[in-house]
Amino acid sequence: MEVLKVSAQSNPKSVAGALAAVLRENGSAELQAVGAGAVNQAVKAIAIARGFVAPNGIDLVAVPAFAEIQIDGEERTAIKFIVDPR
Repeated sequence: MEVLKVSAQSNPKSVAGALAAVLRENGSAELQAVGAGAVNQAVKAIAIARGFVAPNGIDLVAVPAFAEIQIDGEERTAIKFIVDPR
């Protein structure tokens, strides 16, 4: 499953386009976000991506979960969104 990393400065429309492309190619994707701003942008991107893939008959579902990741040798807690078609 392809992992897309989202930051607080990410453009939600750009992330949505990348997410839609990954979903069309692989069928599922994962978004990772660390911090409130990044989670906000990730949720916006999922909402926008739903609109991008809806004309193809794809209804997206996002399942949130925690993930422990390494950033600069330091362990951080991230929110990951597993995005699949319903």
